[in-house]
Amino acid sequence: MPSPIAFVSRMNAEAEAVWKQALRAAMPQEDILSFSELTNEQRRVVDFAIVANPDPADIAALPGLTWIHSLWAGVERLVLELGEKAPSIVRLKDPELSRVMAEAVLAWTYYLQRDMPSYRENQQKAIWQELDYRHPGEMTIGLLGLGALGTAAAERLLHAGFNVAGWSRSEKVIAGVETLKGDDGLQTLLEKSDILVCLVPLTDATRGLLNASRLALMKEGAALINFARGPVVVADDLIAALDSGRLSHAVLDVFQQEPLPTASPFWQHPKVTVLPHISAPTSRESSARIVAGNVRAWRETGRLPETVDMTRGY
Repeated sequence: MPSPIAFVSRMNAEAEAVWKQALRAAMPQEDILSFSELTNEQRRVVDFAIVANPDPADIAALPGLTWIHSLWAGVERLVLELGEKAPSIVRLKDPELSRVMAEAVLAWTYYLQRDMPSYRENQQKAIWQELDYRHPGEMTIGLLGLGALGTAAAERLLHAGFNVAGWSRSEKVIAGVETLKGDDGLQTLLEKSDILVCLVPLTDATRGLLNASRLALMKEGAALINFARGPVVVADDLIAALDSGRLSHAVLDVFQQEPLPTASPFWQHPKVTVLPHISAPTSRESSARIVAGNVRAWRETGRLPETVDMTRGY
């Protein structure tokens, strides 16, 4: 009989129990135990773990691990905390996550395209005023990041009639999308985007990517949607760009510290929409099916799914 699967997280007991129930339903042949439930002998021999922001000390207490499967698509915290000595890491690649993110990108693009923040402000001031309509075909949506999430978002935006351009670390080809790369490509994307949507993973290369100098390259009156990670955007520089009128609005779903502290200036800023990290919620059932399929393939063939490149951070 194979050794049990360790479930290692920083969740409370109730949340962990719900996840284990979903995982056990997807792979009833497996014995899935929380870290705290493992005996000393099981901790010594367990060779695989399912993780959700685990305590690095718990991972270190499982010396036989050959790989770990994250329940999240973003693995920057895992990479940072576990370091080079970490076992192979597989991140969640769930088509449902891409669909939900693309849905959110389109929804909040419409929010900005149809001037919803301005209408909300007019309502608060009891102003009855029709604003000029901007046709999707007159606007360019720039996607900062063209991985699975960016590609799905691009397809949804194209279907809605927007002009779409995108930037990525390596060259990409997506039908109907102007694809850019490198420093020159990034500058071009910033200069032409009416709405910039941030979808890049957080790495050493993307931390602080949108700083004062790059925000200054954006169109006068352009808007920003950040669905990536908070540290990709320099918060003080963003506020300065909004205050100066360089940017018209920012929709922010991710922040340096979460939950967002009540003292943050983002809460009360008239040109900021704050969201509580809800752009692409993880589906337990869908995630459990993906993990179960990867585990089953590993049991049968001994081959791992695609693992995280620790030098790139994703």
